Amino acid sequence: MLWNLLTTDGTLIEQGGQAKPPCHHDVSAPNVCESRSMPIGTKKAKRESSSQQVDLMFRAFCDRTRLRILSLLLEGELCVGDIVKILQVPQPRVSRHLTTLKRSGLVVTRKTGLWVHCSLARPESEFHRQLLDCAAACFKEVPEIKSDNARAARIKKAGGCCPKR
Repeated sequence: MLWNLLTTDGTLIEQGGQAKPPCHHDVSAPNVCESRSMPIGTKKAKRESSSQQVDLMFRAFCDRTRLRILSLLLEGELCVGDIVKILQVPQPRVSRHLTTLKRSGLVVTRKTGLWVHCSLARPESEFHRQLLDCAAACFKEVPEIKSDNARAARIKKAGGCCPKR
């Protein structure tokens, strides 16, 4: 049985075998994407990428926990520990949802020592900006989010879970 290994540059190597390109496309051609046989930077590639980003954003909005996280981040940056306390859910669940939000381009993180701080990503498109505006307007009417905001205010007043920078 052969074990497949993937190097950092995306080259597939089979244990005891020779290096293979990561896909079946002709990757020796200049400016050709390794996973698609289309030139990088074409309008079609940009349109496809934009379309995929929209799909990821809508998927990110399809979960109650992710919506609650987004509503908290509308008020500003928060530490993951604070998000866990506010939402009253296990830390692994919060981390999993934050990964989805980061992948969708809605959230960015920064690490300070042991603490990870999250904030909303700066909108890269008009669609992204309007989606956040729409969400902010809708969040005001959700009782669970009102409770989250009250807990967030108490936690912020108490100083939060991580040391101040």
